[in-house]
Amino acid sequence: MKDKKNNLQSEKSFPSGEGFRKGLLVILGGGESGVGTALLGKAKGYEVFVSDKGKIQEKYKDVLLNNEIEFEDQQHTESKILNADIIMKSPGIPEKVDLVKQIRNAGITVVSEIEFASKYTDATLVAITGSNGKTITATLTHHLLKTDLDVGLAGNIGDSFAKQILEKNHENYVLEISSFQLDDIIDFKPKIAILTNITPDHLDRYDYKFENYIASKFRIVENQTQDDYFIYDADDEVIQEWLKNNTIQSQKLPFSLTKVIEQGAYLDNNNIIITIDNNQIIMPTENLALEGKHNVKNAMAASTVAHLLKIRKQTIRESLENFQGVEHRLEHVLKINKVQYINDSKATNVNATYFALESMDAPTVWIVGGVDKGNDYKELFPFVNEKVKAIICLGVDNAKLFEAFGNMVDVIIETQYMSEAVKIAYKVADAGDNVLLSPACASFDLFENYEDRGRQFKNAVRNL
Repeated sequence: MKDKKNNLQSEKSFPSGEGFRKGLLVILGGGESGVGTALLGKAKGYEVFVSDKGKIQEKYKDVLLNNEIEFEDQQHTESKILNADIIMKSPGIPEKVDLVKQIRNAGITVVSEIEFASKYTDATLVAITGSNGKTITATLTHHLLKTDLDVGLAGNIGDSFAKQILEKNHENYVLEISSFQLDDIIDFKPKIAILTNITPDHLDRYDYKFENYIASKFRIVENQTQDDYFIYDADDEVIQEWLKNNTIQSQKLPFSLTKVIEQGAYLDNNNIIITIDNNQIIMPTENLALEGKHNVKNAMAASTVAHLLKIRKQTIRESLENFQGVEHRLEHVLKINKVQYINDSKATNVNATYFALESMDAPTVWIVGGVDKGNDYKELFPFVNEKVKAIICLGVDNAKLFEAFGNMVDVIIETQYMSEAVKIAYKVADAGDNVLLSPACASFDLFENYEDRGRQFKNAVRNL
């Protein structure tokens, strides 16, 4: 066990020598990333203990039992946890929790799954973060690469990064990464980092300071060197301002809809022009499978990665045209009586809903609401005035929505049931209209998560 553990110990930022008393890896959180880390940790010679304050799902319990990994749920045994040599913390656990404070005070190294797992692979890592668009950009990037390369898709998507390294160990990985995961990195260094955009989100985890959230997002480049690449939105004022005031080592490859970019990607007469070291490719956008300006940007980012990794131009073009999109993100569900029903349940903040409303090309019945994360709805006003004919508020508390939009539309109704929301939309919509579920809020007041919300919407539409 000692030799195996020393591979990790020898890295610059991990504790060494007496810092590893028993080689105990404690994992807080028994979900996908936690169980994946447990499996990888055990395979690499750690004593592993999984602890979850909530209930661990049966499918994960079965994995832990079958692999003889010790675990507990619905409690935290602090004496055992505080005896750890290293702790992998689920990204859902905030710093303000008392147990986390105790761990920090004890000086125990805390890492995220992506940090721990990355120690055990030599794969080329493409890491993607951003307030919006990271899921679709990651999925699209994987789609562009998979024809020509051995590539896994992980992070916030599908099987955990750690589990994939243990079972498949692809030569390349596309990782969708949240700010919460970046908060607990030490040496994590992607070959290619992408930052799609930054808008206020999750501020409750960052002391309600936008600058703290911005700093968290930029951790994706902090360990990069001049041999690595940073792809980012040059139209995003927050990103541009940060880059003006901070230095990074990696090679910058911006993308833009409005500026001519010498090294990177830009839009010119419905063509995406990508230039890297005087090697230029041109991608027409008229046949892009994804609609909306924001998806042109996502296509630019993904295509820049593909160009960097020497994917053939023809493969990139074909993949952009046949990409099927992501469930719960502007997903066309059904057309009933010439009304298109669209599931955008993944829009859990205002900026995501901005993109959704921007892409609507017909009068829209908008289903909105949920757990408000301090939303400012002003940026949606122009689209609501121009495109929205009726609003259905789907949340426990809809007062803020009525206050923001009550005077803008003739019809604004509230409900706490998805089936009722869809039935109301069916009555209000006319032929040629859209019915759009794009909540701009988290889902936890009425649903398990945004997936549950999206599935309930789709089921309700199919039952009309």
